[in-house]
Amino acid sequence: MKQAKTWGSALLFFLVMTLLCGVLYTAVCTGIAQLFFPHQANGSIIEVDGKKYGSELLGQSYSEPDHMWGRLTNANASTFTDDNGNPVMWYGPSNLSPASEEFEAIVQERVDQIRDAHHDQGGKPIPSDLVTCSGSGLDPHISPAAADYQVERLAKNTGKSESDVRAIIKQCTEQPQLGILGDARVNVLKVNLMLDGIL
Repeated sequence: MKQAKTWGSALLFFLVMTLLCGVLYTAVCTGIAQLFFPHQANGSIIEVDGKKYGSELLGQSYSEPDHMWGRLTNANASTFTDDNGNPVMWYGPSNLSPASEEFEAIVQERVDQIRDAHHDQGGKPIPSDLVTCSGSGLDPHISPAAADYQVERLAKNTGKSESDVRAIIKQCTEQPQLGILGDARVNVLKVNLMLDGIL
């Protein structure tokens, strides 16, 4: 009898906590997020005239001369498939040691690509975020220095003046949170949508 009572209490506790933590808490948090932060709660998707251009929180790969280039991303479409056998794109960190030959080769390849596209910069040092990947492989931002490095190329290939390109970059620059947390950063997707006249 005592054991049945113990099991009954344990089951009741489990059901109450499941309802409280798994249903009510989740519903309240979701409701608050949808009420006060709907854009962020739904993925921070940039949508213009009903067309979605991606999330401002996820890095996208650009290599066209008339677009700003962001950090390297680690996209993989060969590992996982969905229920229909279609490849599923996923991203992740490279986990390469900075001392490895593979890492050195990847960085050197990117350095060569950046140098070839930015003859105007001569031997000026390339900001590190243009040749390395972030820890997540998904960083949508680059430093203001990395954005400024690309201004002349962007002006030449978009037909805009350098001052216009810099004005766009300034509009897309996010300052440290609360003025002290993190660094200033430029959202690459927003810059490119503005260069394309979409935003």
